[in-house]
Amino acid sequence: MKVDWKGVFPAVTTQFHEDLTLDLDLTSKHIEELIQSGIRGLVMLGSLGENVTLTLEEKREIIRLALKVSAGRVPVLSGVAELSTGAGLAWVKELETLGAQGAMVMPAMAFRPDREETLAHYLTIARGTELPLILYNNPLAYHADVTPEMFEIVAEQQNYVGIKESSGDVRRITDIINTVGDRYIMFAGVDDLALESILLGATGWIAGIGLAFPKENQRLWDLATAGEWEKARELYRWYTPLLHLDVGNKFVQNIKMAIKEVGLGSEWVRLPRVPLSGAERERVLGIIHKGLETRPVLD
Repeated sequence: MKVDWKGVFPAVTTQFHEDLTLDLDLTSKHIEELIQSGIRGLVMLGSLGENVTLTLEEKREIIRLALKVSAGRVPVLSGVAELSTGAGLAWVKELETLGAQGAMVMPAMAFRPDREETLAHYLTIARGTELPLILYNNPLAYHADVTPEMFEIVAEQQNYVGIKESSGDVRRITDIINTVGDRYIMFAGVDDLALESILLGATGWIAGIGLAFPKENQRLWDLATAGEWEKARELYRWYTPLLHLDVGNKFVQNIKMAIKEVGLGSEWVRLPRVPLSGAERERVLGIIHKGLETRPVLD
């Protein structure tokens, strides 16, 4: 299965009103801002999209909205972050009906699978759909590790077209390529390893903090993929403290705070997450405000 997926695919937040109902207008405006920055795809309802806090009908609303705003300009993908393999497959079927262009598949939530169970989950979902899929590997957050050898097995399912590599170890990119060649589109999945991932062969970036800094995020991507490494390193050094906000247990709150501070959204999150407070809030605001004060002028 061939798809033309490359470049920046932001993992879009789901915007809420203060009463935590869906803010479709703000989500719509943010999507449009991202498209105008030059992104090449949208990943809705991932971890940053707070997938597991939404009802099924709310998820449908978000995908319908993204498809409407995109209007075919960029592909719309959805995260698959359900509690079981069966529920994940059911959501993929919903995505087919809604007209989404693909899905990013996570492990079954709230479960720590072994190798056999991890493979069974990913293979079962792939065999139940014709949608192109990205396999999201994030063993630090989701306690399921897909190793290079396992990617070789999953490669038998042709609709697994890409990998979001978020193991936190950039050596994995080379190990995967050495094992399966260019079988998969490689997406950088950890913001503060993006430049390193591009150097090692990533041709896409499922980005987080770029939701607040879409123009700078796109410029970094363009410089790196054009081989303008000195300019890319200079921009990356400014950007790295902000990119660090994508890592850790509060990454959703961190990034939503950044989105709020630049005027592109709100900070509201659904329980069990709560907004940042106290010293932690001040620390994150300090990083964001310093980034804004020293923000480079893009020509």
